[in-house]
Amino acid sequence: MCLKFGNWEIKLFLTVYIKKNIRNIKTSLYSANLKKHQHSMNIYKTLLLLITVLISAFCAAQENSKPLTVGKSDVLHSKILKEDRIINIYLPENYHESDTIKYPVIYILDGGIEEDFLHIVGIVRFNTQDWIARFPRSIVVGIEGNTRKRDFTFAVSSTDFIEKEGFSKSSFTQYGGSDKYMDFIEKELQPYINKTYKTEAKKTIIGESLAGLFTTEILLKRPHLFDDYIIISPSLWWGDRLLLTDAESLLHKNLSKKANVYLGVPSKEEDIKMYNESELLHQYLKRNKNINLIFDYMPEELHSTVIHQSVYNAFKKLYPKTAYSK
Repeated sequence: MCLKFGNWEIKLFLTVYIKKNIRNIKTSLYSANLKKHQHSMNIYKTLLLLITVLISAFCAAQENSKPLTVGKSDVLHSKILKEDRIINIYLPENYHESDTIKYPVIYILDGGIEEDFLHIVGIVRFNTQDWIARFPRSIVVGIEGNTRKRDFTFAVSSTDFIEKEGFSKSSFTQYGGSDKYMDFIEKELQPYINKTYKTEAKKTIIGESLAGLFTTEILLKRPHLFDDYIIISPSLWWGDRLLLTDAESLLHKNLSKKANVYLGVPSKEEDIKMYNESELLHQYLKRNKNINLIFDYMPEELHSTVIHQSVYNAFKKLYPKTAYSK
C-alpha cells in the first residue's frame, strides 16, 4: 500500500478503518455480555495498534530506501551499423566531470546487463580498491551484443564449414559483419566514449567465444585500437580456421607497437579441437616480439564457465602487484 500512497493517506485509512471496526465491535459487545468480552476487546485493540505501527514502520523504511546504482545505459545511434546500440557504462567511484583525473577504459564485447557487464564490473571494482590497487580505477564500457553472430564473424565465401563444426547453417542467418563492426568501434564508439567521459589513452578489450574470435581479429588486423587484449576460449573454427592460417602474416604486417595479450583456455577434455586451435594461436603469438603473452590453461573450467575466472586471472597476471605486495 505504501508504494502507492503517502504516509498521511495510510494513517487516515487506518484511523477510519479502526474507528469503524471498533464501533461495530462495541455494538456487538453491548448486545452481549460486556464484561465477558472486555478482555477480547482489549486484545483486538492491541492487535490493531500493532498493525498500525508495523505498517507505518514499513512505509518509513520504503521512504528511506534508494536504488542501488551500478552504472548507466546510453543509446548510441550508429550510422555505420544503421541501428541504435545500447552502451552500458560503469564510472569509478569518486568520478566527477569537473575533475582533471582521466581514466583507462575497459571494453566488454558481450556487455549487456544479462551478459557479462555486471560480474566484470565487480572484478574491476574489486581490483581497483585502495587496498588492492592492481591497476588504476577504470571506466567500463559494455556493448550489448544481441547481434553477435553477425558482428563477431568475418565474411566467408562458403558456410559449409559450419555443419562440419556441428552447427546448423540455419543458426547463422546473419554473419560476416566483423569489418563493419570494427569500423563502428573505431569511428563511432571510441570517439563517443572519449568525448563524453574523462578517458585516457589506455584501452582494454574483453571477448569470449565468438567475441574471443572478434578480439583476436582486432589484434591481428587493427591492433592500434587497444593496448590490452583479453581473449577467452575463442571460436577460431570460424571460416575453416582462416584467422589462424593468416595470423603470423597479419601480425607481421599490422602490429608495430607493444601489446599485452591474455589467452584463457578451458578444459581440453570438453573440447580438444578448441584447445588445439587456441594452442596454435598461442604459438603464433609468442613468436612475436611486440606481444607480452600470458597463456592460461584452466582444466577445471568449461567453455560455459571460463569467462569470470579468466577475467580475474587476466588482471591478476597482467598486473601482479597490489598495494601490499612486497
